[in-house]
Amino acid sequence: MDAAFTAEQDEIRRTVRELLARHSGPDDVRKAVDTQDGYDAELWRRLSEDAGLPGLALPKEYGGAGRGPVELAVVCEETGRALLPSPLLATAVLAAPLILALGTKAQRAALLPPVAAGGLTAALAVPGGSLPTALGLTGDLTGGSWAGGGRAGGVQARQAGDGGAWRLYGEAVQVLDGHRAGLLLVAAHAGGFPRSRTLLFLVRTDGPQPPAGLVRTRQPSLDRTRPLARIQLRDTEAELLGADATVDVTAALAVAGRTAAAALAAEAVGAAATALERTVAHVGERERFSRAAGSFQAAKHRLADLYVRVRSARSAAYYAAWDQEAGGLALAQALEVLRVTTAEAVQLHGGTGLGWERDAQPYSERAAADELLLGPVHRLRDHAAEQAGLFGPEGRGGAGPTGQGQSGQGPAGQGPAERVAV
Repeated sequence: MDAAFTAEQDEIRRTVRELLARHSGPDDVRKAVDTQDGYDAELWRRLSEDAGLPGLALPKEYGGAGRGPVELAVVCEETGRALLPSPLLATAVLAAPLILALGTKAQRAALLPPVAAGGLTAALAVPGGSLPTALGLTGDLTGGSWAGGGRAGGVQARQAGDGGAWRLYGEAVQVLDGHRAGLLLVAAHAGGFPRSRTLLFLVRTDGPQPPAGLVRTRQPSLDRTRPLARIQLRDTEAELLGADATVDVTAALAVAGRTAAAALAAEAVGAAATALERTVAHVGERERFSRAAGSFQAAKHRLADLYVRVRSARSAAYYAAWDQEAGGLALAQALEVLRVTTAEAVQLHGGTGLGWERDAQPYSERAAADELLLGPVHRLRDHAAEQAGLFGPEGRGGAGPTGQGQSGQGPAGQGPAERVAV
């Protein structure tokens, strides 16, 4: 297996890195998070038009680039390095694959081209703040209990007669980028208590007037580059995603979750790499006892250990982009590495590491917020172990540590002789 990036993947990385170097420095990020959108709308336009990021993994027939999970991971690593506040994760990584997998031909034709062009942003609203479980990363999707349930709780969907309009009732919290997204994908229970099942519904919010009964409130977030929202639905009209109520939402969420885990792992690794680079630069300049702080043996050992951890997590993230079955474990490793690296960065920066305007603090906040949103790490690992059958015959043992044999396909969808980005 050739563990090098292809020329096209290198070009994608170079393009994104140069754009972010010019327009998303630390001062730019601080300004962007305080805007109403929570991100720089002009930079999002540039990233959409010049680099085609929102449609990178969408088919060409919908205006996308037709690339795969590895290219998406390359982009996410670069956005993670810059702590870029943008709708990329919510729109391109979480929402767009679900529309592509479950949407009718008319829904895909209406929604995916504007998503690919960057004109329409989207957010996945999951009740109960259970995003990692909803994506099949920390729990069992069977039964839809992750979306609330019973006679009350979560979001409920009711249909006015056969073929009538759907209406939603309930709320979802901690919805990533939900405060400004032009399209909401809402997970809701339908069918009443005896036959309840979880479906996905579309709520368009990009019209001249917000839908009746929809209330969106931006919530305080531990990581200011990750804006979260509370979505309240009070008899709000919605459109079912898919042809009818028989669509397999659980399978689509599980597939999207594995791809998202690889992208999120790459993003976390990018953030950890930058935190480490800035720490190395800082200890090389900071003096203690008339010597550079980085010249002390203890500091060298700590930094060397972090370097090995980051490189190992990066390899795991790109392997997961090739074989998505490894996504949960790769994400767990990346989140842990980001937490450890940023903690060491704050320590090695000393008093200058504290405060959001400093080099270390924003990355430390990203580490804590990511684990709250997507983890925790021990649950990611526990679920991956259960799926692999390590704790009993119920799992899928016999197929290797990721629970499935290698597909023989490279990162760009080619044969095993093609290059794999690791």
